[in-house]
Amino acid sequence: MQSRRELLAGAGMAAIAALARPVKTAFGSAAQPKTPVDFDMPANACDCHVHIIGDGRRFPYAASRVYTPETASVAELRTLHRTLHIDRVVVVQSTVYGADNACTLDAIKQIGPSARGIAVLTDTTSSAQLDEMHRGGIRGVRIHFEALKTFDAELVRKTFRAAAERIKGRKWHLEVVAADWREVEALREEVVASEAPVSFDLGVLTLSAVDPQGFKTLQGMLQGGKTYVNIAGPYNDLNYAPIAKPLIAANPERITWGSNWPHVARLPGRTVTEITPLAQVDDGRDLNRVPTWTANAAELKLILVENPARLYGF
Repeated sequence: MQSRRELLAGAGMAAIAALARPVKTAFGSAAQPKTPVDFDMPANACDCHVHIIGDGRRFPYAASRVYTPETASVAELRTLHRTLHIDRVVVVQSTVYGADNACTLDAIKQIGPSARGIAVLTDTTSSAQLDEMHRGGIRGVRIHFEALKTFDAELVRKTFRAAAERIKGRKWHLEVVAADWREVEALREEVVASEAPVSFDLGVLTLSAVDPQGFKTLQGMLQGGKTYVNIAGPYNDLNYAPIAKPLIAANPERITWGSNWPHVARLPGRTVTEITPLAQVDDGRDLNRVPTWTANAAELKLILVENPARLYGF
């Protein structure tokens, strides 16, 4: 994955400006469920992982992004959640915006008290800005390791520690997007010692073969109550059940669920500025899988209602 420096190397101002302008190619709307929910949804259920992609003219994309998605609006998200009978939502900062959290904060404001958010920080984000984000509904910081080209245990630990220090004393948590099961293992001591809650986003990890040691470490941290796991985007892996079931069994009080809507896709052969269509995932079908991974209705309520309420401060 290209870094900002690599993207801009040798480019003049005209090329930099071009990176901010998507190629105007029209596609369809963001995905909506085709399959009805087939279980009794508990009140105040929460979708803990969605993205909002706003109009690029109002919310400019980061020059360092590696793709340009279609827009996905708050109105479309509301339609999705009415169909799924979801009452609460967590808007997660999309990588296409870098550390400019304006679109995420705007979405939370539009949705109101039933929304929370996860932000991306930089080394220069001030305490005053963090205070403002908290007032705007932000309750966590995203640490995204997918951009690392190779596994670097020390860099993974250093990045985690820096983020933990930034939110020290705040009622926020650390959301870790690991791209390699070895990163889970590398962070074991940091997670166990962390004063802030930690949540691992399982979505990207399911794209690769499960590493037995990394998976065992994640189970152990769950059993000890040292981390949460967000079972987001189960469409990523048709064999998700063998991963989700043992993690839920390890500690159902530390599991959350997220749809990963609007299902951004990174298609090979497209330029950074060429708009990539969103994947048309059936979120109703995928949500119906969740009860099949739980032992009873009480566990399902923990995952969909009680755990998110505790972690995100609803």
